[in-house]
Amino acid sequence: MAGDLTMRHTHEEATMLNDGVAPRPRGARPAAGPTMVQQAYDHLLTALMTLQIAPGERIAIDQVARRLNISQTPIREALSQLEAEKLVHKMPNVGYRASAQMTRDEVRDLYTLRQLIEPYAAARAAEAVTDAAVEELEAIDAAMSAVSEAGDYSRFAEADDRLHRLIAGMSGNRLIADTVERLHSHLHIFRALYSTNAPTEAAAEHRKIIDALVARDPAAAEKAVRTHLERSQQRMDRVLAAGAANAN
Repeated sequence: MAGDLTMRHTHEEATMLNDGVAPRPRGARPAAGPTMVQQAYDHLLTALMTLQIAPGERIAIDQVARRLNISQTPIREALSQLEAEKLVHKMPNVGYRASAQMTRDEVRDLYTLRQLIEPYAAARAAEAVTDAAVEELEAIDAAMSAVSEAGDYSRFAEADDRLHRLIAGMSGNRLIADTVERLHSHLHIFRALYSTNAPTEAAAEHRKIIDALVARDPAAAEKAVRTHLERSQQRMDRVLAAGAANAN
């Protein structure tokens, strides 16, 4: 057993040296704790969603480590999480890159999935609305109205994301909540690229959703979300079609 342990330490140290990381002293506490991994994950997710890391761009782990003043280990763990969410991908002998922007077919597939789960989630959420949730919904409505008038796409996207995640969470189905969270990360990146929020139209659609939820009306909430998704997809299609036309 002692020989196996020595071999394991030697292999770990060789791997870290190959990665350009100095091996930690034996007996020292690991450099990567849950807090550091979460810090790295949050930093990278924000950079991806705000296009600080553009689609297809290589992610320099050493630079991220220096910026956050942490070792490369938690950054690699965070990138593994983002890879599982399809936001980055690992290329042999290259490292991690941000995923390419979605194609027209991928956007359609995304909306197909959203239309299968989000109207159902809204109906279940309407049955579970609490007084605290009503306050949150009204705050989101106010935020959307303010930013739609100002034409602030990034802040409107944040409010939109907040609403859809709240609905998914109130559905009581953890799998739906997790799926919506992943889908909206991809959608947020696409919107940042093309500014497809159409705040005035979307704010009116969201207001109908919020009104139905506050009224605790499952049928109305389901219909309002379905209508919103249909119109949102139409807006996406117009943007993609225009982009294809310009490319030709």
